[in-house]
Amino acid sequence: MRPLRRCLAALLGAALLTQSVTPSAWAQVNLPALGDSVSAEVSISAEKKLGDQVMRQIRPDPDYLDDPLLLEYVQGTFSPLVQAARKLGNISDDTSDRFAWEVFLVRDKSVNAFALPGGYIGVHLGLISMTGARDELASVLGHELSHVTQRHIARSYIGESRNSLLATAGMILGILAAARSRSTDGVQAAVLGSQAAAAQASLNFSRDMEREADRVGFQVMTQAGYAPAGMASMFERMEQAYHLMDSGSYPYLRSHPLTSERIGEARARLGTNGETRVVGTTEHALMAARSKVLMDQRAEAWRQLQGLDAGARQGGAPMDQLAARYASALASIKLRDFSRAETTLKTADAIAGMLGADAGAKRMMVYLHAEFELARGKPAAGMAALEALKDERSRPLLMMKAELAKADERPEVKRAVADSLQTWLSLNGNDALGWQEIAPLWQQLDQPLRSVRAQGEARAAMGDIVGAIDRLRSASRLSRGRDSDQIEASVIDARLRTLVYERRQMLAEMYPRGVPPGAEQ
Repeated sequence: MRPLRRCLAALLGAALLTQSVTPSAWAQVNLPALGDSVSAEVSISAEKKLGDQVMRQIRPDPDYLDDPLLLEYVQGTFSPLVQAARKLGNISDDTSDRFAWEVFLVRDKSVNAFALPGGYIGVHLGLISMTGARDELASVLGHELSHVTQRHIARSYIGESRNSLLATAGMILGILAAARSRSTDGVQAAVLGSQAAAAQASLNFSRDMEREADRVGFQVMTQAGYAPAGMASMFERMEQAYHLMDSGSYPYLRSHPLTSERIGEARARLGTNGETRVVGTTEHALMAARSKVLMDQRAEAWRQLQGLDAGARQGGAPMDQLAARYASALASIKLRDFSRAETTLKTADAIAGMLGADAGAKRMMVYLHAEFELARGKPAAGMAALEALKDERSRPLLMMKAELAKADERPEVKRAVADSLQTWLSLNGNDALGWQEIAPLWQQLDQPLRSVRAQGEARAAMGDIVGAIDRLRSASRLSRGRDSDQIEASVIDARLRTLVYERRQMLAEMYPRGVPPGAEQ
């Protein structure tokens, strides 16, 4: 793991909570009776604020992954769960609009997922890669969502220690800073102090909280329309894999220990007439295959996955053969072995046609062809491949077209994509990847002012307010030129004033007794 992510996975909870160490274990400590009285002890505003602060540290990390296809799929799995939780009354009026209710991806091959304060749910690609159906993924997301809705995170503050959320956030940021600097001594010093006992205590998990998250999560996932068998199926899949090949790759099972009792309870909820198996779809199989390729960027890992095209010839279910060839083709693209990628793609297309793949799988194959053409320097062919999705209006399509347009020599293509992306960003201003994609397009179209502004907006969307202010100040200076777009200049000035105000508010919260000299720079 990179130092920042290792710090998050192993130390963030220890700094934050008195009896917890990993983010996924935040809601698993011995606490008073379950109930909403926790709101009197820990305010929703304070919990949200801490979650936002932690996410500002996570988003810039390279292992915070925004793969539009995977993220859209996971968000599409998560959103019905949130809606179901609202219908069931699990999400209160106080948290409904104030918490983020956001799921994000972490580029990591370990099987893990975790909940953060403020309604943020992190999912490792390793977890997606080992699921066999969307219902299984939904069971994990529903469980983590229930840790948030039941205020398990906030309850962890109640007990012997009543440290302030914001005071503890300072310790978190200190640990993260030490991790980012790759200072082993700094990280060790942060851990071996007063939090050492807390780290040890994190090994003791609250059965009541896990049972409640299982029970509530089951209700949420079934209300959302997912197969009730998904939870038991996921438990059994993880337990079997854990016993067969645990080498430190299953942190989820150490923070969410499975017991025969929990698996039995999950099965008992199905009733005597309930379905005991979940059925995977071709789309999910390809999403799991994509996760396998993206979760580990080492060439040796890609070469192993590239070999799946040979193994797939030996038989197996058609859906498994298609997933194997998808992973092989994508790995070959990453390795720039285009002849092998092309051959594997043709075979995958034939299997998809024979299988009668669902619409989601067909769509993923179209995107894979576009990725292939982009990688081998044929953006026009990539655009042509995307014509199969001409009626689609989606974020993944916009981002793929932006990638292709940057490599396309035709200015009319660049302009059309930039205009479409700008329209999207006017409605989705916090899309950091969108701003990152449009910045070079505006530069190529000889619109430097828009380009620099986009760079600033990208920094703001990631939570880097200081970086955003710096870029927007540069844009403001650039706008003083005689031929500058004055409308764009006005937008930049307004955004700059807003961000400067936000920065001052943040500093005022950090330094209630007065901002030190130089801190506002």
